[in-house]
Amino acid sequence: MKTGGIMCNTIENLKIKLKDLGLKITPQRRAIINILLENNDRHLSSEEIYDLVRENCPEIGLATVYRTMQLLDEIGVISKLNLDDGCIRYELALNKSESHDHHHLICKKCGKIIEVEDDLMDNVESEIQGAYKFKILDHDVKFYGLCEDCNKDISSK
Repeated sequence: MKTGGIMCNTIENLKIKLKDLGLKITPQRRAIINILLENNDRHLSSEEIYDLVRENCPEIGLATVYRTMQLLDEIGVISKLNLDDGCIRYELALNKSESHDHHHLICKKCGKIIEVEDDLMDNVESEIQGAYKFKILDHDVKFYGLCEDCNKDISSK
């Protein structure tokens, strides 16, 4: 969970970004952003965000969550993730220093998602760009397998 100072700073940065685009940070948007910040280590779906937001903002509607998530995606504040579980999930993309996302390790047994922060695909991209004369703008890499805990469970049987 983020500390109060970091959260306030992020909210202020978002306010500035939204204002620059002619948009306001409404109480509903603020509540959704707070949930994203408080759960920055998770990859939440719109429905999960809605359930969490309703705890402190019971009047909010699911449609408001959908619209806000779409807006935050359009302005580059969040990234959409398709982890092949039937849901679009989201993660904050506020502090991206590079143009590429990180990669994900997905446990096929328990569903745990582990983020690989290092972009290990630079050499592969260079090879592809050279061989195919194709300018790569981004990539999405997911590895499926067993997390350490699930692998121990199988090994110990």
